[in-house]
Amino acid sequence: MKVLVIGDSCEDVFNYGVCERLAPAAPVPVFVSKTKKYNKGMAGNVFKNLTSLGLECDIVTNTKEIVKTRFIDEMTNHMIMRLDSGDENLERIDNLHLIPFESYDAVVISDYNKGFLTEEDIEYISRKHSLVFLDTKKLLGNWAREVKFIKINKPEFERTIHLIKKKVWIKEKLIVTLGSAGCSYCGESFPVDKVEIKDLTGAGDTFLSALVREYLNSKDIRRSIEFANKCATVVVQQKGVNTIK
Repeated sequence: MKVLVIGDSCEDVFNYGVCERLAPAAPVPVFVSKTKKYNKGMAGNVFKNLTSLGLECDIVTNTKEIVKTRFIDEMTNHMIMRLDSGDENLERIDNLHLIPFESYDAVVISDYNKGFLTEEDIEYISRKHSLVFLDTKKLLGNWAREVKFIKINKPEFERTIHLIKKKVWIKEKLIVTLGSAGCSYCGESFPVDKVEIKDLTGAGDTFLSALVREYLNSKDIRRSIEFANKCATVVVQQKGVNTIK
């Protein structure tokens, strides 16, 4: 099976350290870095997970580097601050019409709404391939009508519920992840096992990747959701962004 991933990517940096004193010049904590961990994030993380799950993948993503640096207390694993850079004026995807969509079994769009993809671009892609999975930060509209499945999280759903309710076509497409409560699809709840959560970063990317992999194997969306839930449960028990194996 061959999959094409399209979307904006970043470098995730996890800076683990300690804050043991306040700066003398101002009442702010002094962070002392101990270790750093680097991972590909956003569409890059989806690509890594799909590859790890045994699928052949290509990726079309931004050339300008986005870096998300998280400063984390190594004792409690609590994030103190996040610093983002490089996500201003991101270039839009180029030569979309030259992509041979027909040579892929599925297309996965990981859209963090940084400017790499427009609504028109996503609509174009969904008309070029019959099996498109979409994870987007954009407000959902008719431009997503031809997408096969749409994954959003609970805050994204609540932000757009007033728009979604008016669109009958979206019911059998929309999968809403609910954190520790699992996810919902077509009015059904798909719970997950209770585990100790260490880090939620990248869990949505893992869920999406596992969903795609199992759907290509079984063509059963409910079975695919259950598999995706299990995979996401595994990665949240580890620190940082992790790839399912």
